[in-house]
Amino acid sequence: MSSATDTAETAGTADTPGARSATPAAPSPGADAAQARRGGGEGRIGLRANLRHIGALARRNALQIKQDPESMMDALLMPIIFTLLFVYVFGGAIGGDGGGSRDQYVQYLIPGMMGMMGMSIAMAVGTGINEDFRKGVMDRFRAMPISRSSVLVAKSVVEVGRMLVAIVVLLIVGFLVGFDVNGHWLGMLASIGLTALFGASLLWIFILLGLTMRTAQAVQGVSFIVLMPLQFGSSVFVPTDTMPGWLEAFTHVNPLTHVADSARGLMLGEGAVAGPVMWTVVWAVGLTLVTAPMAISMFRKKT
Repeated sequence: MSSATDTAETAGTADTPGARSATPAAPSPGADAAQARRGGGEGRIGLRANLRHIGALARRNALQIKQDPESMMDALLMPIIFTLLFVYVFGGAIGGDGGGSRDQYVQYLIPGMMGMMGMSIAMAVGTGINEDFRKGVMDRFRAMPISRSSVLVAKSVVEVGRMLVAIVVLLIVGFLVGFDVNGHWLGMLASIGLTALFGASLLWIFILLGLTMRTAQAVQGVSFIVLMPLQFGSSVFVPTDTMPGWLEAFTHVNPLTHVADSARGLMLGEGAVAGPVMWTVVWAVGLTLVTAPMAISMFRKKT
């Protein structure tokens, strides 16, 4: 705000005949951006400046959430609704058919739902990016002499924070309905970090969708088409050995199955841990390496 005021004052002074020759007009932000693009743009921005840009943009996004608390409704209410729905509507039937009880189903469900929370929160970022372009917010950012990647990275940082809030709410509700980590507190923290890592990789997929689709409704529709098979064709809600052979084969390569099995192994000390954790990390790193550069490139080119 202060830089804009100084520019306006300088321009006003330059309008007077005496000042026109003595004081050169200050360059506008658009001219700085054009000069930065001609001179290499992002290549001249150092790591320290890039981190400063990411911090400033992340703070802006966080302040937007503070001014619009309703944007946190999905992170706060979705874990509560889904937990109560599956525990008390389906828990008795699913637990009974599997030879267990509702309490045993709670132990199975809560770790599995952690990965689902990360995916559901990630879906919202695509819609937000699309709406920001429609409103002209992203065009304003691209007119500034800042790294293009810093805009998307800052968005991802804030969205990861929203994921962590959703996961914490999920665990609190889980403890209230009978979930118990049986002393595996370090495993619980490790599973939270692993879920956040996987969720961060999913953000780039939905950012890419938001940059590709023309409308926010299209982004939301495609996101649901992607989410539903991944969520229900996994070990998040039920064991996969009760599924048909072709569907069970799909669950074995579904990254959500690896995330859910990793969380169960770390938090409950049951089942294999090394394999699911390894595959979760492989999926997270692979998705990020593939989709993040594509999203940044699309961000630069999108009009």
